[in-house]
Amino acid sequence: MLSVTDTQKIGMGLTGFGVFFLLFGMMLFFDKALLAIGNILFLAGLAFVIGLERTFRFFFQQHKLRAALFFFGGIVIVLIGWPFFGMVFEIYGFFLLFRGFFPVVIGFVRRVPVLGMLLNIPGISTLHELH
Repeated sequence: MLSVTDTQKIGMGLTGFGVFFLLFGMMLFFDKALLAIGNILFLAGLAFVIGLERTFRFFFQQHKLRAALFFFGGIVIVLIGWPFFGMVFEIYGFFLLFRGFFPVVIGFVRRVPVLGMLLNIPGISTLHELH
């Protein structure tokens, strides 16, 4: 069994709150303050979960440099005061950074009872096969 340290538990909480604030900030018409708090909490949570050194290595790999620039550039644009455009850049960078994890997440969600049924609908299941 995989043990989770207290630091990783704190990191999961911070990451969860970060995602919540990001989604809530987008729902409230791209509220700059909520998006900034969400970005900070998400990055801090990620650093707590996988460690500071591994976080830096993850973002600053040679083949992920463009994705990291979009992601961090989006954060800077949000902090400057253009939250809509910043989030567009940030979401694009996020998908470039984490696209390797999406098949694993989809495979996990397929095993969840209700969500798995939804992903096996003929139109949606073909989208996953195209990836």
